[in-house]
Amino acid sequence: MDANGGIEIERKFDVDGLAVLPPLIDLPGVQAIAEPVVHDLEAVYFDTNDLVLSAARITLRRRTGGDDAGWHLKLPQNAGRRREIHAPLGRDRQGEADAVPESLAQLVRVYVRAAPLVPVARLTTTRVVHALIGAGGETLAVLCDDRVQAERLVHQPASAAWREWEFELVDAPEDLLDAGQAVLAVAGILVSRHASKLARALGDRLPAESPRNRQRPTPTGPAGNVLLASLGEQIGVIRAQDPQIRQHTLGSVHAMRVALRRLRSVLATYRSLVDPTVVQHLRTELGWLAAVLGGSRDEEVLQRRLAGLLDREDPAVLLGSIRDRLTTRSAADAATARHTLVVALDSHRYFRLLNALDALAASPPFTATAGQDARVVVPALVTKEWKKLRRAVRRATGTVPGPERDLALHEVRKRAKRLRYAAETAHPLNPKRAARVSGFAQKLQTILGDQHDSVIARERLLRRGGVDAYLRGENTFSYGRLHALEQQKAADAEALFWKAWSHRP
Repeated sequence: MDANGGIEIERKFDVDGLAVLPPLIDLPGVQAIAEPVVHDLEAVYFDTNDLVLSAARITLRRRTGGDDAGWHLKLPQNAGRRREIHAPLGRDRQGEADAVPESLAQLVRVYVRAAPLVPVARLTTTRVVHALIGAGGETLAVLCDDRVQAERLVHQPASAAWREWEFELVDAPEDLLDAGQAVLAVAGILVSRHASKLARALGDRLPAESPRNRQRPTPTGPAGNVLLASLGEQIGVIRAQDPQIRQHTLGSVHAMRVALRRLRSVLATYRSLVDPTVVQHLRTELGWLAAVLGGSRDEEVLQRRLAGLLDREDPAVLLGSIRDRLTTRSAADAATARHTLVVALDSHRYFRLLNALDALAASPPFTATAGQDARVVVPALVTKEWKKLRRAVRRATGTVPGPERDLALHEVRKRAKRLRYAAETAHPLNPKRAARVSGFAQKLQTILGDQHDSVIARERLLRRGGVDAYLRGENTFSYGRLHALEQQKAADAEALFWKAWSHRP
């Protein structure tokens, strides 16, 4: 791994005090075993008082000593793999060890929420490192012989001591790990039953694995299982994308926004299965957060759309400072939207929403309908969404072109989206039919999404562009030209929608 972390691929082995390291020189690709290096390490592990990180199998520690001193955050991935993120050590003004760095704290906030992070265990380790060297002198892997003294600092403090080996890949394929495990197995050394040093230090206080990480209900049988499967999937997306948004990862805002919309839509479709007061509250809060995310996402989309318009135009017809004006305005609006989003993700309102979603998934207040056969209940709910879409289309046909038609088509788009999400939840029950319906609904959603983006772009060009330019005494020709081009795009999208609707399944 580099200095900032990476993917940790390792296996731990339980050994007794008399165990002797078997020969590793015959492992594939290994040309030499370096002279052992001894490190004295101390690590303090941080978690909430109720150990929510441990329940999620996440570790956060401050280590001193060795060649990787610093803060380490380990996030579980696939079996045997963890994503490790580092931050440097620091001191406060009194010279004491620093608090958890914000760069790491923000990555676990979706788990800890408003709870403080406190020391929960302290481990002192004498580590002997045996490096496995390849033909080019590179380190392929390391086997660490650790003698550990651990103190549990919470929930009835206790101490323990043990010895373990860690076999970690550095620059080699995973086959080397398998081969090393096989050699150790021949010597009677087996993979540890403990997931981590922290898990062993916490002992009987280690929480059971969080329900968030357990296998989700199979979307068959009772109708409630279909809803729970969908909820679990989207809640998982929110947890995964929260730290990505905080790190400004491309596409993360859009991914979380889609998850929120799916949740809100599915709760509406399946409202008859859950206590209506719970559904209403959650849909309101999901709508709030989706709107905050939308402010950031919409600016991203609008920036790209307007930039594309400008790039395709002949420079001769781009009069005045239209490019600078639009770029500056978009940048300012995007910065405001990002700030609003960061504030929202650190708010108690957001944390309460996460708590409510977890509570719904763990102990849903189901109605009697949730216990009925999904093969009967779910198709009927999807059919209801079909009918609502048809009614929305009929209303749109009775509107006049202009703002009234735009609003009606936007409502059609929302209904198509809800039908799509409802059909997707029914996929395990009738894959072919569900795919056909969801595919058609997604097509309508995409077409009308382009039409709606044109409405937003025209609003920006007219009210925040052309009018401002006119009041400043600048040339407004180019704003009007781009507005007309967007108007034509919207008309083309609408025509495409009616054509697609005429071929509905």
